[in-house]
Amino acid sequence: MTKDVFHAIADPNRRHLLEELRRQPQTVNELADGLPISRPAVSQHLKALLDSGLVTVESKGTSRIYAVRMDGFMHVNLWVDQFWS
Repeated sequence: MTKDVFHAIADPNRRHLLEELRRQPQTVNELADGLPISRPAVSQHLKALLDSGLVTVESKGTSRIYAVRMDGFMHVNLWVDQFWS
């Protein structure tokens, strides 16, 4: 991971993207349909999530399919869990 996970999830647009990807893997175009920001902006947000290890990307033909990377949330999970014990 090259970027801070907490910084990545601080942005509301990125949290929205993660919520959408939690439902199912999607392309940039599919994700952009649900946001009031441009497709290039969605791509930049996905890059930040990818760099922080929270999503994965797989190329299928000319499409890039993004999905949540569950083990990427381990650091967040461990940090939050310390407050419940």
